[in-house]
Order: sequence, then C-alpha cells, then structure tokens
Amino acid sequence: MTTTDTIKGKINEAEEMARKIWLAGLGAYGKSVEEAQGRYEKLSEEASKMFDELVTKGETLEDDAKSKFKSTTNDVENRVADVRKKLGLDSEPADQRIEELSAKIDALTEAVAKLAASK
Repeated sequence: MTTTDTIKGKINEAEEMARKIWLAGLGAYGKSVEEAQGRYEKLSEEASKMFDELVTKGETLEDDAKSKFKSTTNDVENRVADVRKKLGLDSEPADQRIEELSAKIDALTEAVAKLAASK
C-alpha cells in the first residue's frame, strides 16, 4: 500500500467518522423531537380527560341544583297555598274575601276606638 492510498484511506475514515457524528446528532435531535411530541400528546390527552371529567362533574352539580331549586320552589308554592287557604282566599273570589277582611278590620278599629274613648 502506498502513502497516497494510506492518506486516502485515512480521509475516507475521517469522512465516515464525520458522517457518523452528523448522523448521531440528527438521531439525537429526532429522538428529542419524538419525546417532546410524546409528552405533548400525553399532556393533551390528560388535559382532554380532565376537561371531560370537569364537564361530567358540572352536569351532576347542575342536576342537583335544579332538583333542589325545584324542591324549594314546590315548598314555597305549598306554603303560599296554605296561607291562601287559611285566609280563605282560595274558597271565595279574592276581592270578596278582601272586602270581608277589610270590614272586620274596620269593626275592630271602631271597637278599639270606643274602648279607648271610654277610659
């Protein structure tokens, strides 16, 4: 083997080593990109899952709130109905009952005034 062949061989080896170094760098870059994409996809999946869980929880709370609101509304309506019944507003026309109550209040007012005047 001649000196020229030896030099050419060394140059080829150096070029091959330089190429391998270049490829190793590209490989490292590619691997880091893949890992970053994997982490992003995992975070994206977790965020999506968490969002879905929050939506489900919100729906449950909304249903509970609607149920409680309806129950409370029914209780209030029942209490109003009881008061109306006790006042007799449901058994007769309301205007007539109000006039009767006003007349009773006027009579009581007169009775109290007479008692106060006699003292």
